[in-house]
Amino acid sequence: MTTDVAIIGGGPAGVAAALDLRRQGLSVTLLEREGHLGGATRHCAHSPFGLREFGRIYFGAGYGRRLEAEVARAGIDLRYRQSVTRITDGAVDIATPEGLTRLQAARILVATGAREAPRSARLLPGDRPVGVITTGTLQSMIAFHHRRPFLRPLILGSELVTLSAVLTCRSHGIRPVAVVETHERPLARAPLTWFPALLGIPFHTGVKILDIMGRGRVEAVRLLRGGREEVIECDGLLLTGRFTPEASLLQMSGIAPDPATGGPRIDQTGRLAPGLYAAGNLLRPVETGGWAFREGRTIARAMGDEGGAVVPVTCDAPLRYVVPSLLRRGVTGLADFQVRMTHPATGEIALELDGRAVIRLNGRWRPERRILIPILPEALRADHVHLSFREGP
Repeated sequence: MTTDVAIIGGGPAGVAAALDLRRQGLSVTLLEREGHLGGATRHCAHSPFGLREFGRIYFGAGYGRRLEAEVARAGIDLRYRQSVTRITDGAVDIATPEGLTRLQAARILVATGAREAPRSARLLPGDRPVGVITTGTLQSMIAFHHRRPFLRPLILGSELVTLSAVLTCRSHGIRPVAVVETHERPLARAPLTWFPALLGIPFHTGVKILDIMGRGRVEAVRLLRGGREEVIECDGLLLTGRFTPEASLLQMSGIAPDPATGGPRIDQTGRLAPGLYAAGNLLRPVETGGWAFREGRTIARAMGDEGGAVVPVTCDAPLRYVVPSLLRRGVTGLADFQVRMTHPATGEIALELDGRAVIRLNGRWRPERRILIPILPEALRADHVHLSFREGP
């Protein structure tokens, strides 16, 4: 089997890239390991999705159906239940319900998204009862199996996905007993952080979980808050946020991840190796579905422009990462550097080209805030590109 472009992952980024590449007249094969398009968005039993892409607002499942309709209308070769096991030079190995196969492709785009950290990755103490799950698991159980795993959970986290978890709970008769965050401040920005309290759900920061209690299933969580121990009775613990890119396919294919993001290192065209590209939340955790859609479209339009020499882009702490982390001379693609912080900080972020600051941004920065810094034309001619941080009022 052969195609011009093989796209791995049918979430917003993969679908947007497929649609744009098809409009360019290329043959496109879209490989999705599940039975629907939309990625994590199709689990969300709430809105808004799709306003900037399609000019109307959808709930998560409706957004996924719209993506499927657009793919069918474009005549894209869509293949469900296709699990890519390895990427080789110009080909992907695939496990299908019928057996193993290989697809030859002039270009390959990986858009496998991101996943929330499970309990094991968070090193949470306590018993191992039933009822400790992530937002994705909750939404999948409700959307596809029509099951409520609990009725009175404690929610851990304060990222944007935490609000999605709260909305899912409230719309399906689940009443969270509280939302707690280990950091001293909420990770999402106001007014979004007010949302749980507006629904009558207590919201506490600076909390440390000491014990998850229960034999058959979760019965209570013991935590430390304000220097005092407290036991909150609940029937589940819902883990939200702390996303990590789903980069296992790249690792199995011999491509080492960027330690800063957990995803691949790319240039402004999304390229990480000759003929191999990446887009969407695989690049960094984590952006909205709409952002991933636009990013997939941008990278699709830049694919194939090989360009010249590559210059690494570096950054200072507490900047967590910068995407793209490479700049290739003579090509265009992503318009901005995307930066996020490891913790809340106040100070100046500067874009330095060959040791000279050409952009300065001052502010109070939070981990959940997307920071965009333009990729200036002169950056594509610089020998040293660096994002510095200087703390101050």
